Amino acid sequence: MRSSSAQALFGSGRPVVIPFLTAGFPSRRTFLEAAQIAHAAGAAALEIGMPFSDPLADGPAIQHSSQGALAAGMTLEGVFDLAATVRARLPIPLFLMGYLNPVLRLGMERFARMAKAAGVAGTIIPDCPVEEAAAWVRCSRRQDLENIFLIAPTSSEERIRRIDRRSTSFSYCVSVAGVTGARRAVTRSTRDYLARVRRVAQKPYVVGFGIARPEHIRALRGLADGFVVGSALVPLLEERNSGLVKAGRLIRGLVRAAE
Repeated sequence: MRSSSAQALFGSGRPVVIPFLTAGFPSRRTFLEAAQIAHAAGAAALEIGMPFSDPLADGPAIQHSSQGALAAGMTLEGVFDLAATVRARLPIPLFLMGYLNPVLRLGMERFARMAKAAGVAGTIIPDCPVEEAAAWVRCSRRQDLENIFLIAPTSSEERIRRIDRRSTSFSYCVSVAGVTGARRAVTRSTRDYLARVRRVAQKPYVVGFGIARPEHIRALRGLADGFVVGSALVPLLEERNSGLVKAGRLIRGLVRAAE
């Protein structure tokens, strides 16, 4: 049986677009406005980045946003507060994406309780591989939080099956072996990798890291159930006046390409 968030995301059978926004970047107000605009533009869910000082899976754009949010005073408690505010305003699933260190610092049980209380559907923690996630999975299950694990281009078919089984509702395919960042084009190797995932995975999966343009989605049509955009989106929010308009335009273009 599919989870409620999976049903909300993939029930239509059409690929979805999931924007990534760093919590509190460039300000609390702009973050909340961007979430509203993303929803109005057709976003099926939101990934909320938890700012961290050592974001090992993130490229320059997301690193910059994390540093900016931390410098502006964003805390883990602030992330939960923003998530709760977004959840109260928007009827779409929210997923927290961040690193294990802050989770451990707060305490797994406390983190899971606070995430659930904030209305979060699940978490994506890149440095918590499926093989090491037993304790976090137990905490998550007690709070009915979903776990979304990452599949990499280097993952074997056996490991893809393991991740597919352990991910609660969907998995997250990293499009390239590297960090986040907008890229110019989709390569043949990315298409081949996602086709391999399609042959093996039983649950839906989304693809992120490098999705920046509608043509990227059109190039991957049929090879993924959803697309995550972050590095092409987050920097727009720093632009005065027109940044939010550009962000909405980008998301609408990606949603149209996915339809």
